[in-house]
Amino acid sequence: MFTRKTLPLALLSIYSISQSAWAEETTAVSKEKITITAPVVVTATRIEQNSFDLPVSIDVVKKEDIQDGQLGMTLSESLIRVPGITAQNRTQMAQDPQISTRGFGARSAFGVRGLRLYVDGIPLSMPDGIGQPGNVDLDVVSSIEVLRGPFSSLYGNSSGGVIQLFTEKSPKTLELSGGTTFGSYGTHKENVKAAGTSEGIQYLVNYSDFESDGYRNHSANNKTQGTAKFGIEISEDTKLTALVNWFDQDAQDPLGLTRTLAFSNPKSAVGAAYLANTRVSRSNTQAGFNLEHKIDENNTLTFVNYVGTRENLQYLPVSASGSTGRASQISRDFWGTDLRWDHLGMFLEKNYTFSLGTTYGKMNDARTDINTINGVLNTTPAGLNRNEKNIAYNFDQYAQVKWSALDNLDLHAGVRHTKVQLKVEDNLFTNGDNSGKAEYQKTTPVVGAVWKVNPAINLYANYGKGFETPTFVEVAYSGPTGGVPNLGLSPSQSRNFEVGTKAFISDNTQINLSLFKTLTENEIVIQAGGAFTTYTNAGKTSRDGVELSLNSELPHNFSLYGAYTLLNAKFDSDFISNGNTVRSGNTIPGTYRTQAYGEVAWKNPPTGFRTAFEVRHNSMTYVNDINTDNAPDYTIFNIRAGFEQKIKSWKLSEYMRVENLFDKDYIGSIKVNDTNARFFEPAAGRNWLVGLNANYAF
Repeated sequence: MFTRKTLPLALLSIYSISQSAWAEETTAVSKEKITITAPVVVTATRIEQNSFDLPVSIDVVKKEDIQDGQLGMTLSESLIRVPGITAQNRTQMAQDPQISTRGFGARSAFGVRGLRLYVDGIPLSMPDGIGQPGNVDLDVVSSIEVLRGPFSSLYGNSSGGVIQLFTEKSPKTLELSGGTTFGSYGTHKENVKAAGTSEGIQYLVNYSDFESDGYRNHSANNKTQGTAKFGIEISEDTKLTALVNWFDQDAQDPLGLTRTLAFSNPKSAVGAAYLANTRVSRSNTQAGFNLEHKIDENNTLTFVNYVGTRENLQYLPVSASGSTGRASQISRDFWGTDLRWDHLGMFLEKNYTFSLGTTYGKMNDARTDINTINGVLNTTPAGLNRNEKNIAYNFDQYAQVKWSALDNLDLHAGVRHTKVQLKVEDNLFTNGDNSGKAEYQKTTPVVGAVWKVNPAINLYANYGKGFETPTFVEVAYSGPTGGVPNLGLSPSQSRNFEVGTKAFISDNTQINLSLFKTLTENEIVIQAGGAFTTYTNAGKTSRDGVELSLNSELPHNFSLYGAYTLLNAKFDSDFISNGNTVRSGNTIPGTYRTQAYGEVAWKNPPTGFRTAFEVRHNSMTYVNDINTDNAPDYTIFNIRAGFEQKIKSWKLSEYMRVENLFDKDYIGSIKVNDTNARFFEPAAGRNWLVGLNANYAF
């Protein structure tokens, strides 16, 4: 079931022994005492808990790992260090980065699916399950919590994992800051920020402007983005937080390449990219409000409400080299709410926490599909392929409880009932009225337990069911030439198992190890990926795996971090895809059997200098269900360094980063099941960034 698991366990044992010996030696010589602690998280139970004491796989990416030596434009920059997460940089911004967890979401061609996205408790995922990570303003993010495994299902539809971002807290006095970054391929970014507290109102405002020519031909892009956050202490027990963000973006799409072109001319773009002028223009505005009221010491109410609009115009090709294409346009309104009661109490003289809540979300898309020639819209009636409204809503109820049954045993349980409806209102009657709707309901329970063997070792196990509905992208077409909506597509359902351990093997070193298994029925897969991508249901799939992470604060200001993932993702039954039989035992495309990330960092506080050396490895991945082609494995190395100075009220920092230090040719991401065999999106060769930031505190 868990093949090749002995290697990481053996390495862990060897490291534990050697690390303990080293710790004793260095303590005796230098008398340094370094203590590492597990972070406090809220995503797993919705109430602040120490992550070490939870029966779940959850990791926190800290502010310095998000913003130090990073461009700060895509989530893939930060998430590559989290075990169980695949975060691929597409080296173009016409589509969102490919993010998946334990194989969930690996097939996504547009947006992120199979994961739920949140910022400060406000959803960035729509009722149909599609998520838009491009909404995130990483310049104001202080931490990212990444939850994997069975307890993710308590966040509802398409929650194979949960990624929640938390924005920075405002300082007590006014601070003004600004920064500029320059890099390879004409890349530059500027941002300005103001934050502080005035008359009891906490505020944070950030604006950034990004532009790049892109690594590949026909991949130029630009993005302007703004975020405003306000916190108001209405009373001692009531606080209101408002978060507003917007962005405008234009990006060229170089499309995927065949294997030959990907390795002979990785910067190239296929003819259709130029002739059909493939590109995207999008804008998004969203406002969210989080009202928290403390009734008494044991009871708290939280009310979240959000509303937004999105415009998206994507120009796509219909052939590999022609000038004809199509423009898919979406004009979206969306809103939603979440009401939750949190309660602390005692049962049989043992502490418990309990949360009860309900959520509602709705999206209303006006969708058109118009033929194009040379990237220009055909505005005649004959050019219109699609004109419809897509309406989706979800209505969920959930409950979650933790009970400390014994001094060394915590029990966790939860349940969520999800109802999702997709509705199509057809306004184009040239081929009849294709209106229709589909409704999905599922109750997903989860249970878990953590045994605190001693203060340094916890063992845990959990089990839960999952539920993933089709998105509107996936039900859009029933055939490779378009056609009626595919509302007969079924949701996938999964059973998820996990066991693991969390341990401090010394005062300064923590390790996390988890073993998981997921069994899925009616897996949603790409049937054909061409001008009109279509989807179908496979039979059964399975995902077995191991996740291991190590975090160590060493003497003399050194630190060591490592993450390793082993994933065996397979189809467990035959099915037909694009006229081919996919055999049981084939690997799910877009999944990597092994992934590893390692980092050695050092800082010198007296001089303000810091540096780190990174290594990243991904194994081979198949690009189609029939497993006839693949993207090769790769290992790349990166280095970053910087200085920080404090001069009276000023804080200055400079940094540089070199990515792909040894100029490795590799495939950064793939397009699963592309009909034209243009599966490959090459990653950039050696590239660099330099930046300067300045902060003034009044």
